[in-house]
Amino acid sequence: MGYAQLVIGPAGSGKSTYCSSLYQHCESMRRTVHIVNLDPAAESFDYPVAMDIRELISLDDVMEELGLGPNGALIYCMEHLEENLDDWLADELENYLDDDYLVFDCPGQIELFTHVPVLRNFVDHLKRKNFNVCVVYLLDSQFMTDVTKYISGCMASLSAMVQLELPHVNILSKMDLVTNKKDLEDYLNPEARILLSELNQHMAPQFAKLNKALAGLVDDFSMVNFVPLDLRKESSIQYVLSYIDNCIQYGEDADVKVKDFDPPEDD
Repeated sequence: MGYAQLVIGPAGSGKSTYCSSLYQHCESMRRTVHIVNLDPAAESFDYPVAMDIRELISLDDVMEELGLGPNGALIYCMEHLEENLDDWLADELENYLDDDYLVFDCPGQIELFTHVPVLRNFVDHLKRKNFNVCVVYLLDSQFMTDVTKYISGCMASLSAMVQLELPHVNILSKMDLVTNKKDLEDYLNPEARILLSELNQHMAPQFAKLNKALAGLVDDFSMVNFVPLDLRKESSIQYVLSYIDNCIQYGEDADVKVKDFDPPEDD
């Protein structure tokens, strides 16, 4: 059985930085992870790339040959990937053993993980190849300064949950840039009563029923909470990694390894 993280989130949320920091952290632990680039518009990386979608198709080529804009060209590239799951991706996955750990660095266009079926079909292919997959959804903590932006982030996260139907870990990225971390504490494990009160304070009275419905949605399902990530702290990276490992049951079926010691010498 293989293991995989699908790293998604809005553009600029720190997905590639997360992948780079995760790789460096695992390298220091002598643990092997393989980072896969699924962004056909990527230009450079701070980590070794195990697989690269640009070997199959690149955004610049599509824009030049088909005359599409950036967003249209990206959708075209991802649909081309979807058409080649049984060819290109299957061949690439053959290079990895059953217990390998892959981290897929995805593009940031929100439609890819909310309503376009490309990533859903990609995930289904991984599961058929006997991979345990977890979604890692990154949201920039800099945008969590008020309740309205928080609700927007929650709704985007819920859309990805519904679309992908996978174990799902929400991460507040860039915590090292937050000056007052106490301002974010209420948003890590939200309470409907507090959310509703703040929404009503920030929005016009005609939105009161909508605010109640949104706060109730977050509270009823109890599916949205966030794990803070400060990349300056190795302990924070390790906590997030352990949290994700638990979701995909990484290491649970590993054999216990006993280190051999020389017997003590007789005096």
